[in-house]
Amino acid sequence: MSQSDRTKIEDRLGDSGEVAPVTYEISSYGADFLVDGLVRRLRDGDIFIPAFQRGFVWTYRQASRFIESFLLGLPVPGIFLSKDFDSQRLLVIDGHQRLKTLQFFCDGVFADSGRVFSLRGVQTQFEGLTYGTLRDEDKRRLNDSVVHATVVKQEAPPEDDSSIYYIFERLNTTGTPLLPQEIRHCIYRGEFNELLKDLNQMPPWRSVYGRVDKRMRDEELILRFLALHFNAGTYERPMKEFLNRFMAGNRHLQLQPAGELAGVFAETIGLFDDVLGHRAFRPVRALNAAVFDSVMVGVASRLEAGGISDVKRLEDQYEALLSNEEFQETTQRSTADEVNVAVRLQMATEAFADVE
Repeated sequence: MSQSDRTKIEDRLGDSGEVAPVTYEISSYGADFLVDGLVRRLRDGDIFIPAFQRGFVWTYRQASRFIESFLLGLPVPGIFLSKDFDSQRLLVIDGHQRLKTLQFFCDGVFADSGRVFSLRGVQTQFEGLTYGTLRDEDKRRLNDSVVHATVVKQEAPPEDDSSIYYIFERLNTTGTPLLPQEIRHCIYRGEFNELLKDLNQMPPWRSVYGRVDKRMRDEELILRFLALHFNAGTYERPMKEFLNRFMAGNRHLQLQPAGELAGVFAETIGLFDDVLGHRAFRPVRALNAAVFDSVMVGVASRLEAGGISDVKRLEDQYEALLSNEEFQETTQRSTADEVNVAVRLQMATEAFADVE
């Protein structure tokens, strides 16, 4: 596979119980926002809409008819928000398309097209009108229309906001479902999230992985390595919940500082880029996530004792490990199982421990 192709990732989690292992206590309250207040908060950044790759997907007609609903006095679906404790900003969990439509119409430009947002496919009295050309009474009706919001907050467990992850996951089920790291990118905003974006641009990683993954699966692999390297002793399936906890717990780099995280990743991936290049972590063609996490952890553990000079020995141990039937079993089936994770990490650590 050439590096210009999209990287294929093999990650066989199997029937490993990929559901939330805890129950939550969630408080919520209703809030009624006037349209003009919502638009103002969007412009000021007090209401934050995550910037996912798919962006704004409504058609011109869908957006026009949504605005028409307000002008006709018809009810519209509510939105879901979550308050960010640190910034006190409101995070949009559900309602992205509706809110951006309101902002686009009031700003007069449809999406990022530069096209004037005039209503199309609506009742005759509104056809072709922009926000600026609405009759005064219609403009007031739009501005004073109410959008109901449900604002949610996780009360228990208190150590993270993982319930918001699952609310996101369940509400965003239409169109292209959001992938786990896309959701984390939104919920766990902070210094650690910014660091992951920086690490993802490192030349050795790009050389090994290939093109930047627009769905953030490459960033998730970096997170997975760091979580297992620093916190494997607390691992419990499901894998995505383990990664949620690690990212939430170190959201502002309060557990491991940026220099430590960046240093261990840069040194380890740099070595693999030098020795194996683009074929690293690919037993066949696809990049195997379980091979990646275990081999990276094994070599990172060895590097804690100092640099590696015998790169031929490193390569030989790598090839021997990938040929080991027990290791293959842990990287090809139910890879999130606690026993399989522990076994493959131990095997990789032992395989590289004596490399000079």
